[in-house]
Amino acid sequence: MPKRPNILWYCTDQQRFDTIHSLGNTHIHTPRLDTFMREAVTFTHTYCQSPICTPSRASFLTGMYPSAVRVNGNGIPAFPSQYEDRLVTHRLAKAGYDCGLAGKLHLATAAEGVEPRVADGYRFFQYSHDHRGPHRPGHDYAAWIRAQGEDPADFLADPVTRATYQDGGQHKNFGGIWAPTIDQDNVPPPLHQTFWCTEKAMAFMEENRPDDQPWLMSVNPFDPHPPFDPPWDYFRRYDPATLPGAHFEEKDLIHQQTLMDAGIDFQSRPQHPDTWDHHTMQASYYAMIEQLDHEFGRLVDFLDATGQREDTIIIFTSDHGEALGDHGLAMKGCRFYEGSVRVPLMISWPGHFQTDVVSDALTELTDLTPTLYDVLDLEPPYDMQGLSLLPLLTGKTTAHRSFVRAEFYGAIAYPDQTHATMYRDRRWKLTTYHGKNLYELYDLEQDPWEHYDLSNDPNYQDIKWDLVQKSFDATVDALPPDMPRVAPY
Repeated sequence: MPKRPNILWYCTDQQRFDTIHSLGNTHIHTPRLDTFMREAVTFTHTYCQSPICTPSRASFLTGMYPSAVRVNGNGIPAFPSQYEDRLVTHRLAKAGYDCGLAGKLHLATAAEGVEPRVADGYRFFQYSHDHRGPHRPGHDYAAWIRAQGEDPADFLADPVTRATYQDGGQHKNFGGIWAPTIDQDNVPPPLHQTFWCTEKAMAFMEENRPDDQPWLMSVNPFDPHPPFDPPWDYFRRYDPATLPGAHFEEKDLIHQQTLMDAGIDFQSRPQHPDTWDHHTMQASYYAMIEQLDHEFGRLVDFLDATGQREDTIIIFTSDHGEALGDHGLAMKGCRFYEGSVRVPLMISWPGHFQTDVVSDALTELTDLTPTLYDVLDLEPPYDMQGLSLLPLLTGKTTAHRSFVRAEFYGAIAYPDQTHATMYRDRRWKLTTYHGKNLYELYDLEQDPWEHYDLSNDPNYQDIKWDLVQKSFDATVDALPPDMPRVAPY
């Protein structure tokens, strides 16, 4: 059997879909991703399965919905051990892959430092959930800063306490803006966690291995997750006054207040984007992404320089998006707006996948793991729910899904423990806030930024209830069989 391809899986944290220059955002600088697009298949309508870290990551690493693997929220004590064999890294390690990780994993709580692990398949494990907590045990990034002759306490802020997390949008240390100046920088690029992730990934990719052993490297930097704290060298490239700012209309605050009055969970309270200083927030966010763009490019260059590029599948994506002032909100929570649930996705394998192709097929992050099984000719778990993207990657089809869905089942440590689901087809998006008698209905052709909720408009009730039925069916279908059937009775 010929050697299977290597896999470089680059997953940013909280990066929206509309942050790539070549996909129409002329305000952001992403030269390396723009170049990579010409070598890849780029998916413009990819959706996460929960707009929160742990459920999303558990979902795309298994190809199952968060509820199917019983990982519905952040802060859980451990990934369920009965599902560890569904993790793609576990199965690839069993199939002979050497698996490595740099950055965060976040399949379980990271509040106390290094998170509890199951048999996730990673041999090489350089852990840093975020660029905070210089004295946390097991913080490999902080140890690396010390190895550079620096004191991490000079650069890394203390972690946010559980109490401040409850109202994170009001606390600068968690979700605020740390705009640097020429005299007062944040963490400079040569000491930044994003840079460290690249260095560790390159160290892993150049290790000595048997000639027939492939590797998988997960590169999981913390950025552009808040706080919005880019290095000065990147922030200086953006003038907040020239940026368009949030997608917002005044009536958004009325709608958001209705959701707040119903107790629906979110990490911030709605307020006018000007109160968020949304232009500076956007400049900081874009600067963080430009740094990620540069570091991603360094890894592609490394693969070229070491002769591994032709033998490596590269995936670039993110776990979920960021509100960024849209609708008067910042950060994340129980909302399914495009900026929160739609993410970038680019996939490349020279000589095997199409190049310079942009696909608007509806896709889910659950589709990544089954794609790898399909490409590698490995038997997937019987209860996997994603759909392989291989036919799209090889040009055999342009169609994929008729709808995508996402879940929020008490995903953050907030009082309401809201349950909600999203169902989106080519034109319409329905959000159901379960137990609230509240819905949102958006016509994404006429209202792509979701300012006009049609759920109570008498002219759209037939459409709404048809989508409610389809969403209900999709939710029921998202429950996989507990065991494979081996006999008729």
